[in-house]
Amino acid sequence: MIAIDTNVLVRLLVADEPAQARRALRLVGKADVFVSASVLLETEWVLRSAYRLRPAAICAAFRGFLGLPNVTPEAPATIAQALAAYAGGLDFADALHLAFAQKASACYTVDRRRGRGAKGGSVRVESLLGEGTTFEVGLPEAEG
Repeated sequence: MIAIDTNVLVRLLVADEPAQARRALRLVGKADVFVSASVLLETEWVLRSAYRLRPAAICAAFRGFLGLPNVTPEAPATIAQALAAYAGGLDFADALHLAFAQKASACYTVDRRRGRGAKGGSVRVESLLGEGTTFEVGLPEAEG
């Protein structure tokens, strides 16, 4: 198994550098591939900020890549749950942080927006600012 970094994943998904995209495709096509949550986090930021892709396009690209039989993400069920929350409108970084924080009693933040707009209730988010701001953030079940 090999691991890939953000640059390889971006080349593969965007193919804006044809020679590098072909190399990335050959690499991924001939080996079992591990991709970490941090690579996905950074890739989402690059695709959104540098390439101006919308969340739906990023989510579709991630699901396509992660659906390859030779690709194994870090914590697959947690990543799938974060992607489902992202597809539902939650910021990807927030979705990822909260999905990984589910076993914690609470997730503290100074970001008043973290998790807003999510449905249900599975992670308690509290403000470090002591404003009494506590709310539940729902994370959807990962799609099967």
